[in-house]
Amino acid sequence: MRTTRASSLLLAGVAAVSLAAAPALAEVNVKSEPVIAFAGESATIQGGNFSGLGNIPVYGVLVVSGVANYDCHNLGNPDNIVPGQNPVQAGAGTSGPVLLPTSKNGRATVPPITATVLPPATPTVDEVGCGGKGAVNNWAVELRSLEATAATFTVTQSGMTLFVWDYVKGGSPTGTMR
Repeated sequence: MRTTRASSLLLAGVAAVSLAAAPALAEVNVKSEPVIAFAGESATIQGGNFSGLGNIPVYGVLVVSGVANYDCHNLGNPDNIVPGQNPVQAGAGTSGPVLLPTSKNGRATVPPITATVLPPATPTVDEVGCGGKGAVNNWAVELRSLEATAATFTVTQSGMTLFVWDYVKGGSPTGTMR
C-alpha cells in the first residue's frame, strides 16, 4: 500500500512538471527573423521577435569570423609598402550572452548585438605572401585591416538551444536558420 501511494505521488509530480514545461518548450516560435549588417571588422544583429517563451530568460550570442589583411614592408626600402597577397584567418569574436528583453506575454525581441573579429597572431611573410622566393628576410608584415565575413547567432533558454542562424557577408540579411 505504501509503495503504491509513494509511486502515485511521484508519478503525479513528474506529470505536473512535464505538463508545465512542455508548453514553454513546444510553443516557442519565430515571429520575425533577426537581421544582420556587416560593417568592416564587426557585424550587428537585431530585430528578431520570438513568442511562447514564458517567464524564463532568453539569451542571444553572436559569433563572427573573418579575415585579416596585411601590408608587406620592404626592409631595404622603407617607401616600398605593398599589400600582402593572402588574407589570413582572423580570430573569432563574440558578443557573449546578451539577455533578450521579454514582455509579460512571453515575447522577446533582439536588441542590437555586435561582435568584432580579432587580430590573429602575427603571420609570417610567407603566409601573407610578401616578396618572392628567397625574399623572406627582406620583408616585414603589418596589419592593415580586419573584415567580418560570416556570423552565427544562437538563441538559448535554460541552457537549451532554441534557434541558430548562419550569415555570410553579401548573403541574405536574414541568414539561414538551421
